[in-house]
Amino acid sequence: MIKKSILLFTAVLCIAACEEQKKEINFPKTDLSAVALIPKPVKTIPTNSAFGLGAGTAIYTSTTDPEFEKVGQFLSEKIKGKTGLDLGVNSTTENTLERLIYINQSDSEELDNPEAYQLYIKKDSILLNAKTAAGAFRGIQTLRQLIPEQSNDTLTDQPLWVIPSGKIMDAPKLAYRSSMLDVARHFFTVDEVKKYIDILAYYKYNTLHMHLTDDQGWRIEIKSWPKLTEVGGQSEVGGGEGGFYSQEEYKDIVAYAAERHIQIVPEMDMPGHTNSASLSYPFLHAAGQAETPRVRTDMKVGYSSFDAQKDTVYSFLDDVIGEIASMSPSPYFHIGGDESHVTKKSDYILFVEKVEKIVQKHGKIMIGWDEIAQAKIDGSSIVQLWNEPEHALKAAENGSKIIISPAKKAYLDMQYDSISEYGLHWAAYIPVDVGYQWDPETYVEGLPKENILGIEAPLWSETISNSAELEYLAFPRAIGYAELGWTSSEQLNWDDYKERLAKQVPYLEKMNVNYYPSKLIDWKKE
Repeated sequence: MIKKSILLFTAVLCIAACEEQKKEINFPKTDLSAVALIPKPVKTIPTNSAFGLGAGTAIYTSTTDPEFEKVGQFLSEKIKGKTGLDLGVNSTTENTLERLIYINQSDSEELDNPEAYQLYIKKDSILLNAKTAAGAFRGIQTLRQLIPEQSNDTLTDQPLWVIPSGKIMDAPKLAYRSSMLDVARHFFTVDEVKKYIDILAYYKYNTLHMHLTDDQGWRIEIKSWPKLTEVGGQSEVGGGEGGFYSQEEYKDIVAYAAERHIQIVPEMDMPGHTNSASLSYPFLHAAGQAETPRVRTDMKVGYSSFDAQKDTVYSFLDDVIGEIASMSPSPYFHIGGDESHVTKKSDYILFVEKVEKIVQKHGKIMIGWDEIAQAKIDGSSIVQLWNEPEHALKAAENGSKIIISPAKKAYLDMQYDSISEYGLHWAAYIPVDVGYQWDPETYVEGLPKENILGIEAPLWSETISNSAELEYLAFPRAIGYAELGWTSSEQLNWDDYKERLAKQVPYLEKMNVNYYPSKLIDWKKE
């Protein structure tokens, strides 16, 4: 099958080469290593010539996996959006073909990571090698960044977008590269979530963690327990109308993300952060120190709890987790577990251990905030560090993988400084340089690298309520976290990164992103 693909590539390349001989183009000297790529690739080798992207270019893909053709179609759509060129994908255009982009399913042993790719750019062709469609998709994000904003109209009688020639060998450092979006404190529409997914995909994220439930709102339709949205979904911080996703809308988000090779990890936060659920179904509420459920529009935390001693609570959770899990192809289910301040410790441990079994029953791997390490959890379960490094160390000793997302470094809802418009600062102020200048692999002293699954940048939404405000907090910091998760630690360099970040303006403006214009960056508004 691979040989057949290479033969097709060779045949089409010969046609393109014949055309190229007729129309030799004197490209200006280029430097592939000088292009402002984010995340920075593992290895870049310039060859100082160029590929001319123009109307005579076609896209071909391996035919052994239909997902590769989808990657080709995605690339074609993005090229059209940026340049206006309408490039065919696996179409018969031999009469007009001058240059080609070939997306190849390769069995190369050098592609030892499922998201690895190789990019070979020559005058007449671009060859993208990847073992998986996910790897190919990551590679075309690099290719998108290589396409200049303006065409060169002096080289031929038709516009050409000059792409520097050379080789790029690339693969991610960490397997799990995520942002979290809190849709519970403030509800975000399907279109707002999709826009966020689009930007994450461009910078090679592979996960969006959706915080679907909290004290102030329940955001996912559960058919077996309809009051969760009828009652619990009708409020949010500040007194807005709230909202929720129907199951069809949630499936639409999941499918949209999957097309961009991003998995959706759903979170139902419990046993604390459960006021909206207990308001909908009062039998869930724990007595004792937990406050009586009511509509909450404030930002307070730590006052609610499920009753860990009731069998009916676990029957409820079996239904809810089952419905959400059935709509979520990701192998993970996030149970929250943070800030359960009014839950007795013994009840908290009992709850986590019982819910872990329910999650496993529905075929998922449990993720929880670092407090869950206090329980006797299975080594397959994953701990997300946000606050207490000792929890991460304890979990690693038990064999668990760790997601690194410390509030002091990675929380996107922290203010940039004392005068930035949105966000909080209970953990820290996180200017753009501070957000970049740390390494998730060494953040917790004594934590083995092999126990680190990845990095996540959570965006809590107490102080924001629409896309513009979301983007103000997320960008540009989320771009830096993309590089921290992908690029080797040895290549992380603030002075180099800030120059590349400055050149992201055309993309951000084309996407209408309301990014925070940090004065630390000399933004290139060309």
